[in-house]
Amino acid sequence: MRHDCIIYTILGLLLIALVLMSGCTQAPAATGPSEIKIGVVASLTGPASTTGKDIWQSAELAADEINAKGGVPVRELGRSLPVRLVQGDDESTREGGMKAVTKLITQDQVHVLVGGYSSAVVSAHQSIVADNKVPYIISGASSSAVSRRKDLDTSYMFFHRPNTDDSAEASIQFLTEVFRPAINAKFGFSDGRKLRVAVIYQDSPFGKGQLDAVKSLIATKNLPIEVVAEEPFKMGESDFRTVLTSVKSKNPDVIYAVTFLNELVPMTQQARRDVGLNTVIMAIENNDDPDYYSGVGMYGDGMVMESRFSPYAVPAGSTEAATRKFLSDFDRKYGGFAGMMGAATYESVYIAAAAIEQAGSLDRAKIRDALATIRVPQMMEIMKNGTITFSPDYRESKFDLYVVQLAMDQKLGEPRPVIVWPGNLKAGDFSIPDWYTPGSP
Repeated sequence: MRHDCIIYTILGLLLIALVLMSGCTQAPAATGPSEIKIGVVASLTGPASTTGKDIWQSAELAADEINAKGGVPVRELGRSLPVRLVQGDDESTREGGMKAVTKLITQDQVHVLVGGYSSAVVSAHQSIVADNKVPYIISGASSSAVSRRKDLDTSYMFFHRPNTDDSAEASIQFLTEVFRPAINAKFGFSDGRKLRVAVIYQDSPFGKGQLDAVKSLIATKNLPIEVVAEEPFKMGESDFRTVLTSVKSKNPDVIYAVTFLNELVPMTQQARRDVGLNTVIMAIENNDDPDYYSGVGMYGDGMVMESRFSPYAVPAGSTEAATRKFLSDFDRKYGGFAGMMGAATYESVYIAAAAIEQAGSLDRAKIRDALATIRVPQMMEIMKNGTITFSPDYRESKFDLYVVQLAMDQKLGEPRPVIVWPGNLKAGDFSIPDWYTPGSP
């Protein structure tokens, strides 16, 4: 009997030891979120779907890189979390954007939003973002009316793009400093002759904002430029022959085109091929995309484009290595090259990750406060002072912009860009195409 008691006692002690050992080796269950959810607002369907695909794939590339490095440290949780992207297809419409953003916020419970392309689409869902106080890094929607509106609280919105005033100023400065002297010299025009500019613009906040910015700059700075035509068109338009015929009758020296990618391709082709309008088209940065170069073909030869990121014209200097790596990684993963909106959204995902790490929290208000003071070294796009930061007034980042000119590459069957302005970035000189016809003397 005594022997049995000893055996039971030993077994009991062994059982207690096993329980204690198990308790020591088993890690306590983690509490709180298991991932960082970033909602990507992109036009995955509809007229802007080409750009939307670029936005999504570039965001995905950034998230994959962040996760491969161990995710994002979140101090309040005492661990790093992986990033999970959630798609928000705005369908290239105001209604689609409102539906997508509502779902991302209320159902998917994202911690941060990135993306947003069309100013019209973004302006429609800004009130939803404001009401729910979700940090939103907007890499499109360049209209100043979107970032500087007074009718709602935009304090949770951060704009990682030039506004319409910034891009218009770079474009008009190029036309004044380079284009106008070039045609005056080639055609023997007097120094006092004004440059004749026709503006063809999308009938949206984006288009109207560019038009207003151009006219304001000309008037404020008393520039030797005359706007001889203002022709609007509806978003998604593909037949521009009537508009171009009207513009041709005004004898412009240059067309300032405010378009999306899917609009600029047919406009450029129809201008020379169908209407016989042999003038240079100047486009806006959002069109600097591989699909534009492949789509426009020979009719893109000689045109110019204000830009901040080009898939084929990489500025030498501080951002060159990062840009070439991004382009190479994107090509390896998806095939082909990313465009400007892709690059901006890629950077926005990294900005969001940096803000969460700085905040040490997934609390939306703390992330917002971190974004307000964030300082991230520039990546691919050249930033003022080499740093991505947001202005205290309208929370806009500031870029060093440049202008490229396209030249046809017969071997590729597509035009390729060369940076021609400003002087510190240019890789070649602007030239007047042989087929060019100026406006009235």
